[in-house]
Amino acid sequence: MRGLRYLALGLACALSAAQPVHATDQAAARKADAARTQARLAFQRDLVSVLAPRADAMPLLAAALLARPLPDPPRLSDFHALIGRAAAASDHGPAVDWVRLADCDERADACPNAAALAALVQEAPDNAAVWLLKLGLDLRDMKKDEARADLARAAAAKLYDDYTGASLQALASNVTLLPPPPAALGPQGGPAGTQAVLVFGLAGTQPQPGLQAAAKLCEEGAGDAGVKADCLKLGKLLEWGSSPLARSLGLHLRETLDDDPARQEDAKRARRDLVWQVQNFAGLSARAPAEPALAQHLLALARSGGTEMSLVLAALRDRGIPTEPPADWEPQAAAQDK
Repeated sequence: MRGLRYLALGLACALSAAQPVHATDQAAARKADAARTQARLAFQRDLVSVLAPRADAMPLLAAALLARPLPDPPRLSDFHALIGRAAAASDHGPAVDWVRLADCDERADACPNAAALAALVQEAPDNAAVWLLKLGLDLRDMKKDEARADLARAAAAKLYDDYTGASLQALASNVTLLPPPPAALGPQGGPAGTQAVLVFGLAGTQPQPGLQAAAKLCEEGAGDAGVKADCLKLGKLLEWGSSPLARSLGLHLRETLDDDPARQEDAKRARRDLVWQVQNFAGLSARAPAEPALAQHLLALARSGGTEMSLVLAALRDRGIPTEPPADWEPQAAAQDK
């Protein structure tokens, strides 16, 4: 499951959808898509230009996220410069340093940003996401003892937050400063649809902690009582984490490691509920570009803050969609029907 990534994909696909394309229309459709893409990039550049003079952290965070995918941005308003200024702002928090993890050179094997990771360890030692990120790096570098210590710290943390909610809030609060140009709009969409594509698409590129690495460590170490205990403790924390991916891993750990069959079955049921929630949220997102009121509502939810998971649940409830599936619903059947 990808959570917000489903939303971003659904928005992008729906916004770029046109009438059924026949062979003779393909060239024209490609030309229209290319023109629309260029108009959207120009819109992003304009937003960056408006936000770059700001001195406070969250507008600069939004500007950095908007600038990151732009080709050849000006040196003083590129991702590196803007996220650096956001990190230097007096009101900056760990959400900025989390995004600053991506300010690095992959070709030099210098990712994630070491200074940002060091800052997060100091700023957010009670956030399991920080230790899971470090766990993934330590396993990559074959530092097994350090990875085991990271697991223990993650299990002892007080929360799990990958700061996607903060990025959503920063983007949604600033993307409406300018109206999208008509050339940037989809064939069925309005300004809110284009803004939603930017907000959810860019927030969906957040650096990700080592959830897969943690799952592998817990699976391979299940025979060690200490590892198993830490993994179960971590799982309970992840079940209340900020993202569908974190919640999914937390439930998986309970389903596979807990010795109580009743708790295992409850975790299996909760994972089924989670798949239902994410799939229905993706369905909403696919409709949003053609439904201005829905797109505006998703943007309003993002502006209100919270986490990715809380946004998913709020969107479903506000549209009258139950958070639990019908008794006869099965995830595989639902996926095949799409």
